[in-house]
Amino acid sequence: MVGQALMRRLAGTGAELLTVGRDQVDLRRQAEVEDWMAEARPHAVFQAAATVGGIFVNDTRPAEFIYDNLAIETNIVHAAWRTGVEKLLFLGTSCIYPKLAPQPLTEDSLLTGPLESTNQWYAIAKIAGIRMCQAYRRQYGCRFISAMPTNLYGYNDFFDLNASHVIPALIRKADEARVQGGTMTVWGSGTPRREFLFSEDLADALVFLMQAYDGESHVNVGTGTDVTVADLARLVAQTVGFEGDIVFDRDKPDGTPRKLLDVSKLTALGWRATTTLEDGLRKSYRWFRENHENLRGIKEHPAA
Repeated sequence: MVGQALMRRLAGTGAELLTVGRDQVDLRRQAEVEDWMAEARPHAVFQAAATVGGIFVNDTRPAEFIYDNLAIETNIVHAAWRTGVEKLLFLGTSCIYPKLAPQPLTEDSLLTGPLESTNQWYAIAKIAGIRMCQAYRRQYGCRFISAMPTNLYGYNDFFDLNASHVIPALIRKADEARVQGGTMTVWGSGTPRREFLFSEDLADALVFLMQAYDGESHVNVGTGTDVTVADLARLVAQTVGFEGDIVFDRDKPDGTPRKLLDVSKLTALGWRATTTLEDGLRKSYRWFRENHENLRGIKEHPAA
């Protein structure tokens, strides 16, 4: 999702885009990454590749989440240094912050308390990526920076109900309930608050940071506003056209009570998100409807 959005955003900049398929280079294999980087010789790298997913897969596949993400970031960052990449942007996640950190989450709240247990494996890997960029900056003078986006959604999202994040899961559930009838079931109590950023806005922010920022500290990327999961579910239902009952399954985990990023640092640099949640949901649902026949058969989460 993020990679495709970045490709669209960069297409109009005049940059030469270097890509390679996962069938040619497994980013978890150091030799394959270093060989490709040595041949391609990129000037700038957006490190967006990751193994990602919602609460269920984070909690049930911890080994994959910590291994895949540690391997991917280690190989890319080290290869970028070895091949003389001029600048690298490492893409993290807002789940790096402590579960009960003061809200909104500032960049300096990192490592000030325990993580949310259901996604700690992914969070630990991403924290390591931030520190790795800082280490290569300090020791070798590499211009490696990090951006921490909030919860993302948009085109090319992943709609498997066992592995997706909250918005694609809700879109699919609402659409199926609309077509088949019955109720729409939402995990948890509906009380947690979450912030959401449209993937096209994230891509714009990342290109902005690549051009305008060169500091050691990571930078939060979000909208600065949040919504309860219950209100989000109702908004998704309205967008999809589902008018039935919404049921909250309180036997399922809620995750972190609230996760809202303080985006004042990014705002001070001169960037703000422009897509409202309502507009982003309409665009995402339209994309889902145009591609749903291909999406419904997906059973497994794709490898990074």
